[in-house]
Formats: sequence, C-alpha cells, structure tokens
Amino acid sequence: MDSTTLRRVRRAAAALACATALVALPACGNDDPDPEAGARSKGPVTVSGQNFTEMQILAELYGQTLEDEGYDVTTKLVDTRAVYMDQLSSNKVQVVPEYLAGIGDYLNTQANGSTAKPVTTNNVEQTLDAVNTLAESVGVTLLEPAAATDQNAYAVTEDFASKYDLATLSDLAAAKVPVKLAAAQDCKDRQDCAKGLRDVYGIDITEVLPLGFGSREGKEAATSGEVELVQVATTDGSLEDDGLVLLEDDKGLQPAQNLIPAVNTDWLTDNEAAATALNELSESLTTEKLADLNAKVDVDREKPVDVAKEYLEDEGLLG
Repeated sequence: MDSTTLRRVRRAAAALACATALVALPACGNDDPDPEAGARSKGPVTVSGQNFTEMQILAELYGQTLEDEGYDVTTKLVDTRAVYMDQLSSNKVQVVPEYLAGIGDYLNTQANGSTAKPVTTNNVEQTLDAVNTLAESVGVTLLEPAAATDQNAYAVTEDFASKYDLATLSDLAAAKVPVKLAAAQDCKDRQDCAKGLRDVYGIDITEVLPLGFGSREGKEAATSGEVELVQVATTDGSLEDDGLVLLEDDKGLQPAQNLIPAVNTDWLTDNEAAATALNELSESLTTEKLADLNAKVDVDREKPVDVAKEYLEDEGLLG
C-alpha cells in the first residue's frame, strides 16, 4: 500500500471512529447550535514566516493542512526571521515553515554571538542534531525535514554552459575563465558566496555586483553578458524561462537548507496530531515539486492559496 493510500485509510478509520463515538453519546439537549462544528474545532493556531513567494506558498500548505485537521488558522507573514522567532518562542505563533540551516545559523548567532563557529553543514542529519539542541533551548521543536531544499545556488546562461561544457561549479573553476558574479549585497565576504567560491572551488571571481539574491536585475545581468554567474535559489522555478541553468554544488559548499516545520514546544504537547499532518506534508515535498509550485506563482501568476490547495489535493493530503 503506497503512502497516499495509507494516509487516506488512516483518516477514514479515524473519521469512522469519531462517528461511532458520537452515536454512542446520550442526547444532551440542544445547547450547542452546531455541536458537530464544535467537536471538529481543535482551537486557534497562527502560522508565520517571511513574506516572499515561496513562504507564501508554504504558509498556505501548512495552513490548509492544519485547517483540514480541524484548527482555526491565522496566517501572519512578516519581514524578518527575528520577528517571528521571538513570537514562536513565546507561543504567540505556533507553527513556522523553516529552512534547516537558516534557523540553525540564526539560533547559533543569538546564543553564541556573531563570530560563533557555524554548527550547520551540508549533512542533513548532523545539522539537524546540532540545531535541535539550539531550538529546544528557546522552546521550539523541529519536526521532520523534507527532501525539498532551498539552498543558495549559482547559475549561468545555457549558452555559457554549452561553450565551456559546464555542469558543476568545479567545471567552472577548471575552465579558468574570469567570472563576474551578480549576488546579494553581503555576498563578497560570505563563505557560502564569493569567498567560498574562491576558497573552496578556486573560481576566479573578479567582481561581485550587488544586484540582490535571485533578483530580476541579477538574472538580466547574466543573460545580457554583464556577468557570467548569478546567485539564485535551487527552488527558483523561472530559471528555464530565463535561459539559465544551475551549476551543481559538487563540493557541498552550501549548508543543508531542507524545509522543516518549526513548532512551539508547549503547543506541540497537546497537538501531536498537527505534527503528524505536517510531517506527512514534509514527506511529500521535493525540491523539484517546490520549484514547480514557485513557477506557478511567479511565472503563471496563479495565487498561492490555489496552488497550495491543488497540490494538497493531488498528493492526497486533504480529507
């Protein structure tokens, strides 16, 4: 029996059990105008995260999954991780779609200062073990990581890749061509950006143009020939339309950024069913699927709420 069928059987069995229990209850009058609705409600839950396309989609996926479990969901997206992490620790927010190394690096800096030795690596299991300890100390529990990972990545045009026969970042280094890079403003001295591309791969980065992470300006700089390399995300669903291809991070420069539910620990104590549902969602997500969802919003201009609902239905995660 595959996982989707198993989920449907499990949910059907649970529904039958609930129905049997309701039949067995004695009549108690009609004080509740809608007793069935009252029985379904598991209380309020707030889902938060940062306000950009991928997180809008993930917040909808999480929110609709929790609504299907019987929760009254409020979604509150904000500008920075610092805002929602404080609220997640204090139980003003209960659930956040997170990135494994992202939350790990943030918590490590908060606990040990900006010069703290990194605890995140390209290894998912090792990183999860290290980050779990930091998360537990602030009242946050990490659930199961998805296969989907949104890492920093580097892309070139299809023509440039063909000219130098490039598939990996090591190939780019071996080509021994000078490279201008369009990237985030803080890229120059970051180990996962220009510094690591030089030190780990030996790529001849001659200049970093601070045009933003995965920005339209950066991509246009690449396609126009102003730069050879542009910083993007592994889940960017518009790369093919832009004529860009990712170069594989074959030396593991980027830390593990697997999608993972971060949940307030106190709230989780009484809401294990929510954890089960969110873990089932994580189990279904791959990098390719997430990139497709992003493309539906960014390229096809569909709404995150509709994209999320269609995905959950197609994966058998609702009902």
